[in-house]
Amino acid sequence: MAADPLPERTRTILAEITDMLVSVVGDELLVVGEITGATTFNDDLALESIEFVALAELLQQRYGPSVDFLGLLAEKDIDQILAMTVGELAAHIDRVTVADQACAS
Repeated sequence: MAADPLPERTRTILAEITDMLVSVVGDELLVVGEITGATTFNDDLALESIEFVALAELLQQRYGPSVDFLGLLAEKDIDQILAMTVGELAAHIDRVTVADQACAS
């Protein structure tokens, strides 16, 4: 049996991101099919810039200011942004929130 490539915490974050995407884009997003770690923001979801901004706001409300989605995008070149997956974002959130928890301890 193949192991799930995403750790449990990251899968939980992926599910939360999916809920946020539905609230930003609307129920028509569900027509795309299941959102997985390999789902791209550009090719698969075709997010517009205003939707990226709305998602960034929801992410900060849920996870705190250290999850700076727009800052993460600013660090990437255009090809990296176009190829970015929901799984990459989930892994980033996982790393940042674990680091925040370690600093708080």
